[in-house]
Amino acid sequence: MCGIVGYIGSKDAKEILLKGLEKLEYRGYDSAGIAVKNESGVHVFKEKGRIADLRSIVDESVIGHTGIGHTRWATHGVPSKVNAHPHQSASGRFTIVHNGVIENYSFLKKEFLHNIDLKSETDTEVIVQIIEKFVNEGSSTDEAFRKTLSILKGSYALALLDEENDETIFVAKNKSPLLVGLGEDFNVVASDAMAMIQVTDQYVELMDKEIVIVTKDSVTIENLDGEVITREPYTAQIDASDIEKGTYPNYMLKEIDEQPLVMRKIVQAYQNENNELTIDIDIVNAMNEADRIYIVACGTSYHAGLVGKQFIETMAKIPVEVHVASEFSYNMPLLSENPLFIFISQSGETADSRSVLVQIKEKGYKSLTITNVQGSTLSREADYTLLLHAGPEIAVASTKAYTAQIAVLSILANVTGKSRGIDFDFDLVQDLGIVANAMEVLCDKKEEMEDIARKFLATTRNCFFIGRAVDYYVGLEGALKLKEISYIQAEGFAGGELKHGTIALIEEGTPVVALATQESVNLSIRGNVKEVAARGANPCIISMKGLEDDEDSFIIPEVNELLTPLTSVIPLQLLAYYAALHRDCDVDKPRNLAKSVTVE
Repeated sequence: MCGIVGYIGSKDAKEILLKGLEKLEYRGYDSAGIAVKNESGVHVFKEKGRIADLRSIVDESVIGHTGIGHTRWATHGVPSKVNAHPHQSASGRFTIVHNGVIENYSFLKKEFLHNIDLKSETDTEVIVQIIEKFVNEGSSTDEAFRKTLSILKGSYALALLDEENDETIFVAKNKSPLLVGLGEDFNVVASDAMAMIQVTDQYVELMDKEIVIVTKDSVTIENLDGEVITREPYTAQIDASDIEKGTYPNYMLKEIDEQPLVMRKIVQAYQNENNELTIDIDIVNAMNEADRIYIVACGTSYHAGLVGKQFIETMAKIPVEVHVASEFSYNMPLLSENPLFIFISQSGETADSRSVLVQIKEKGYKSLTITNVQGSTLSREADYTLLLHAGPEIAVASTKAYTAQIAVLSILANVTGKSRGIDFDFDLVQDLGIVANAMEVLCDKKEEMEDIARKFLATTRNCFFIGRAVDYYVGLEGALKLKEISYIQAEGFAGGELKHGTIALIEEGTPVVALATQESVNLSIRGNVKEVAARGANPCIISMKGLEDDEDSFIIPEVNELLTPLTSVIPLQLLAYYAALHRDCDVDKPRNLAKSVTVE
């Protein structure tokens, strides 16, 4: 969601902060701001809208070597310049940026700030005002910071400036992601290593309820009791070129085209010297010891989990349940005696999933995270991790991370099945290679998909996606992609469920995208298409070669039927892309959405 950057060193902080915020734009935001400190005080610049809007109001004559910055995604208070971060205390001495949600901010406001006239509607301003109150009562800044943290309930990543302390940024974290980056004669703070990769690749992970005193020459990590913690830095494995668009008009199209390469990278990453697929033996043992697997995820990752259920039950013969994290966290079902939990998250920072992880760890259950980000919170806190090897995904609407999740789940299921003595009549390495080739063919069909998008989606207000078996799961993802970036009301349904209510919504010209890649249900889904067509729908059938019919709109290359979700989703990604493009929508940064959902 929101993003934080900070810099303290010998260079002008202004441009470093602005460039850092630009690297965080992909996370989603509605306003942004920076605070730069120099000998004349702290200078705050903030604006609603894009980083470009912020740049236009920054005073170039202000030079300072310390600063903090923020991109905001509104939770408390509407998107506005007043509610944008940084926020300052009543006297202006303290300046803060904050990611997360303070659950007890209303109580704190009544308890501590009844005489303070707050300028914004945010929970964040409450924090900085309480810090100043404690300082006015005699506490040092460090003491006031700790005392304030001790009464906060909820999630936070904080960076604080004190106008009377030229040499320090005060930093703290609980449940929201935050890193400290190390450099020569400077140090930085960032929600994501990508924000500051242009200045350093050395980062220190921060844990919950830790406080960090950052100067240009040192980084001191302490717990709330003041005990110093030593932690070695790690090297962020990010190529700066990976987070640039290159010749592409936007990130989403670039990331769609990267999917064949990602498939090949995943196969290479999970092969041993004998070219056999392999998974850490501890993970395989955990899979085999489980009497039931619970996949927990959100959004696109949830849809990948539904496909993963099919893989694991088919190839490994282990029962699987798939749950939406936000529901599971507050309405946990009866669990089996020896479960294994699999958390799927592109960022590894998804707050709803982490809430479930905390709960199941307290119960002593084992957990595996499948993520694209090594060292992320879900990766650190789970027992095991499988990486996606997809490279940075910048566009808000996930494409290559989704197919990477499905590919890694297929490998996990296949390796586990083989360890259980199950024989397969196919070679997954070879079949994933065929998938990669098919993806390349599909990515070259952009003009054809643009024509289909224009024909079916140019003026429609809504659209339905139908399928059976795994095609239903892919349809859910196709509907999500379309609604995310084109704002067309789109829903995915199991084909057989149409006549149980949904068919009442079919009107003359309603577009219905039907997937037909599974031989066992091919005739059934085509029967569902006839049903909606008879009621005026405009059907678009996407089928697999070998199952095609003359009336089909698009045919995908033939692959192992089990793996069709890896290929059938690409036409749906391109449909959504061109529908959004034709409606002049911001493909990479759709309204109201954030890339990393770091608050519940």
